[in-house]
Amino acid sequence: MVLEKIHKENDIKNLSPEELTMLADEIRQFLIEKISVTGGHLASNLGVVELTMALHLVFDLPQDKLIWDVGHQAYTHKLLTGRKAGFDELRKYGGMSGFPKRKESECDAFDTGHSSTSISAGLGYVAARELQGGSHSVVSIIGDGSMTGGMAYEALNNASRLKSNFIIVLNDNNMSISENVGGMSQYLNGLRTAQAYTGLKKGVEDTLKKIPGKGDRIICHMKRTKSGIKQLFVPGMFFEDMGITYLGPVDGHDIRKLTRILNEAKRVDHAVLVHVMTKKGKGYGPAEENPSRFHGTGPFDIPSGMSVGKKATDSYTDVFSKVLADIGKQDEKVVAITAAMADGTGLARFAKMFPQRFFDVGIAEEHAMTFAAGLAAGGMKPVFAVYSSFLQRAFDQTIHDVCLQNLPVFIAVDRAGLVGSDGETHQGVFDLSFLLEIPNLTVMSPKNRWEMADMVRFAVDFPYPVALRYPRGEAYEGLKEFRTPILYGKSEVISRESGIAILFIGHMSGLGESVWKAIKEAGYHCSLINARFAKPLDTELIRDLCRDHELIVTIEENVLAGGFGEQVVQYVMQTGEKTRVRTIGISDDYVEHGNVEVLRKEVGLDQETIVAQIKEDYLMIKED
Repeated sequence: MVLEKIHKENDIKNLSPEELTMLADEIRQFLIEKISVTGGHLASNLGVVELTMALHLVFDLPQDKLIWDVGHQAYTHKLLTGRKAGFDELRKYGGMSGFPKRKESECDAFDTGHSSTSISAGLGYVAARELQGGSHSVVSIIGDGSMTGGMAYEALNNASRLKSNFIIVLNDNNMSISENVGGMSQYLNGLRTAQAYTGLKKGVEDTLKKIPGKGDRIICHMKRTKSGIKQLFVPGMFFEDMGITYLGPVDGHDIRKLTRILNEAKRVDHAVLVHVMTKKGKGYGPAEENPSRFHGTGPFDIPSGMSVGKKATDSYTDVFSKVLADIGKQDEKVVAITAAMADGTGLARFAKMFPQRFFDVGIAEEHAMTFAAGLAAGGMKPVFAVYSSFLQRAFDQTIHDVCLQNLPVFIAVDRAGLVGSDGETHQGVFDLSFLLEIPNLTVMSPKNRWEMADMVRFAVDFPYPVALRYPRGEAYEGLKEFRTPILYGKSEVISRESGIAILFIGHMSGLGESVWKAIKEAGYHCSLINARFAKPLDTELIRDLCRDHELIVTIEENVLAGGFGEQVVQYVMQTGEKTRVRTIGISDDYVEHGNVEVLRKEVGLDQETIVAQIKEDYLMIKED
């Protein structure tokens, strides 16, 4: 096997053209076999095999810098930098990450996980290179999907002013460009980047500039004429007009053409964009036919492509999807918004049923939030479904455009809490903290699937800003005998005793219930409370609990700093009550990738750890 010859970065340069073709096939087979077992991002990685190989052939790592946008397509890059053995533990706790990580390899130039950041990061690398007199190449690889994010255009605007080489590779797996346009652009690309041409062009311009009073006008006229011709034939005029040289399109599965155009790009003395056409899922039929299904996949059967271990019950996302679609039938003012995550957030069902009331704004969370504000101001009932970790990008718009105006926007915060295998960049453990500080915003979280349905209905008709926070995975089916009406700002008392009170928020219901049972079995009096609302805080209940409870324990799957527990602590301190509050959550740190149950054990969100802490705290209280 040719893949066996790759032990470290730059080993690929020792292979023959025939071996390179074989290597591409072997990499695809390797990825399919490994990801079918571990799960991971498949379609995107299968689409960039040849592109990644060409990058490694043209550039020298780790001296040259490759910056992958999002980073979910960097598996081939990891293989070519000697991390083949790590794929057996891909995305497992303590194993190899599914994204580039600087701490994992010096060939990973920048940690990524969110979209549209690569050009900005690349520009920073270029500026650092120029300030330090370096000569290495900097390459940002960004997908056409990521180009829907506003941050990419902010960076392009900045890149247009560069006076030194910076290569942007646009990995386009969606657009279709005709042969005649592609052929003409290929001809012009070679003309513009040939050393003889670029040297002649500069010489002519320098000579014309010396003509008193007329030189600059002649140069300007020449450029206008050239631009007019380009507008007819070159598909990259948007970039050219910004001052960024456009090369392409080029077949992203032709290593020879890719290496040639990348070498041409290295000769450009300013920012240059290389337009590469690829096919998502290439080499594996099921992924080619349904790339969205294999964007991020769990374990699957290779021959059929079917998932292994089908879930037994609905997820919280499924419940949200079904209930919102049902509401949509009754209320024509309900509209749904996604930032390129219709399937992941469960809005695909609503989109199919009500296409005129569904809006996919691309990977643009900031725009999505303000767009929702505009819809609300215009009399509609907007529902913006977004992953917790991506909601972070719309923090400013949530404050200024939604909550400052007190507009009825329903923010459906999916993937809240620990999400597992995607790791630090995707863990939804900050949303409670940054949402709770925003005036006018109500924050809710359901204890089980039935309460989830009730809260969706409540939130759709709520006349002010509201965020509904729920996790990834199967909806909890416990505590189903408790289904009391949702009352604004009020908790649900599941069991009322004295001594110790456990307050859980949202999907910590299962953990809260098991801790409560263990404490009761140990002989302690214990109350169990479903907080329901993280904001507003049910201060009336908390004050009542302080009358006959010596210890209040809060449980949340969020960082402790600024979270639900801190709100309880602050209130109890302000009232002057003597009741002690123990907050259980995630410490001030990022949580790496791994199985959610394993991660909960690591951060102390497991029954054994919490019960031991409660007993220790209660013993200290009694001793005092």
